[in-house]
Amino acid sequence: MFGDLMGMMGKMKETQQKIEETKKRLDTILVDEQSSDGLLKVTLTANNSLKNIQIDNSLLEDKEQLEDYLLLVINKAIQKAMAVNQAELDAVAKVDMPMIPGMEDLFK
Repeated sequence: MFGDLMGMMGKMKETQQKIEETKKRLDTILVDEQSSDGLLKVTLTANNSLKNIQIDNSLLEDKEQLEDYLLLVINKAIQKAMAVNQAELDAVAKVDMPMIPGMEDLFK
């Protein structure tokens, strides 16, 4: 039993290391989003770091419209980035985490 516990602890430590590596890799995954008319484009990393904003000159004429565009597109990009982030981290955790009795439901 003690050997099983030590093996499980080692596996958990290994999984934590893989999760940390995945988090670093998520800084290199770019998520693009744009307004439906293409006038505003943003790029985020999968860790929600804003990398680029492209604004069409026509949006510079109307401050309120630009603010609305920014809110809409950045929020959509954040949702996409969070989904990528979660999927990547879930994949590592599901594959590498040892199953502890009674905890199977956490990984469904």
